[in-house]
Amino acid sequence: MSLVAIVGRPNVGKSTLFNRLVGRRQAIVDSTAGTTRDRHYGKTDWNGKEFSVIDTGGYTVNSDDVFEDEIRRQVLLAIEEADVILFMVEVSTGITDLDMMMADLLRRTTKKVLLVCNKVDNNDQLYASHEFYSLGLGDPYSISSMSGSGTGDLMDAILAALPANAQSELEDDLPHITVVGRPNVGKSSLTNALLGEERNIVTSIAGTTRDSIHTRYNKFGMDFYLVDTAGMRKKGKTMEDLEFYSVMRSIRAIEESDVCILMLDAQQGLESQDLNIHNLIVRNRKGCVIVVNKWDLIEKDSNTMKEWREFIAKKLAPFSDIPVVFTSVLNKQRILDVLQTAILVHQARKRRISTSELNDYFLPIIENWPPPSTKGKYIKIKYVTQLPTPTPQFAFFVNLPQYIREPYRRFLENKLRENWNFSGVPIQIYFRQK
Repeated sequence: MSLVAIVGRPNVGKSTLFNRLVGRRQAIVDSTAGTTRDRHYGKTDWNGKEFSVIDTGGYTVNSDDVFEDEIRRQVLLAIEEADVILFMVEVSTGITDLDMMMADLLRRTTKKVLLVCNKVDNNDQLYASHEFYSLGLGDPYSISSMSGSGTGDLMDAILAALPANAQSELEDDLPHITVVGRPNVGKSSLTNALLGEERNIVTSIAGTTRDSIHTRYNKFGMDFYLVDTAGMRKKGKTMEDLEFYSVMRSIRAIEESDVCILMLDAQQGLESQDLNIHNLIVRNRKGCVIVVNKWDLIEKDSNTMKEWREFIAKKLAPFSDIPVVFTSVLNKQRILDVLQTAILVHQARKRRISTSELNDYFLPIIENWPPPSTKGKYIKIKYVTQLPTPTPQFAFFVNLPQYIREPYRRFLENKLRENWNFSGVPIQIYFRQK
């Protein structure tokens, strides 16, 4: 997926533009509980094309002596990571020394740079925005990120500037299995143990892996790409720019994967950041396998695994139908089970069920347990079909879709999971007017 970075000195309105580009759509489209994304990162779409947006604001150190250095580093990192860069300036202050410095860096890149002049609310300010031609970055797009004026033209320009094919370079039919988790839970050790070589640097220092590393795995009758990612920490700890971009790469790796192996540390249990990563996987409709590592380091009895499974399912509700594998990567315990489970999840994610099979199964169930009537309205589901989408999505055609509530949606999803194995795969159910 393409990445658009918003850069500029502080207080030019980067975050306001960011919120305008991604905030509303996220609020409308996603009813999933739990804020999964950092507030500086989001997805948006325009005319049917989806891309990610990153706001580099908020990652500068506000002390005079390192201020310019921090902004310079930030711009360089944005240039390295992004496909399109929005360079924001502000009409009322005119061109500042920091603007000149950033423009100098951006003129040297081969990436597409769009000059965005913010806070243009009237004709006088529109006239004043012509001063920014002197930065040598082409026509300024005059907008008001507060009111939204001019942002439609800007979005058109962003789409035109995005690479024609923004898919992963590894463009073939092999599944992409990504190892994700907090720092130091054993992600690189797992990758190395599976590959049988020291492919990745492994130390006990959190944050050793900076990049997402793709490796082809072709053993034991399995063939796929294995991706090791940098650990994802909470917002408060990602102040270092380099690490912030490592998290960005991890998020992009999740977006480009088919199945994510979410690694937990048995000694630390399930923490809030693990839930955030899980929500991110679900929101992106990726398959998920949970791996509890360092299993050899905790005291156990015959019920420990069962208790852990119940605890994880409770924490991850409502999407708790996820396979859990307990491992010790150091002792190479059950590490092949991890891969075999991930492959099964990938196959389940591609499963197609015929319309006749779905209706033969669901219509008797719906007849026996119909949706509860609302406001005296009798709700009747006529038939069900699987949609032609890359991930499992189902449409139930109904006379009054607006009256079906969330508990009934979950009831249908549970029935679907009872009859077909969708373990580890998020399912979308839609009710459509018939």
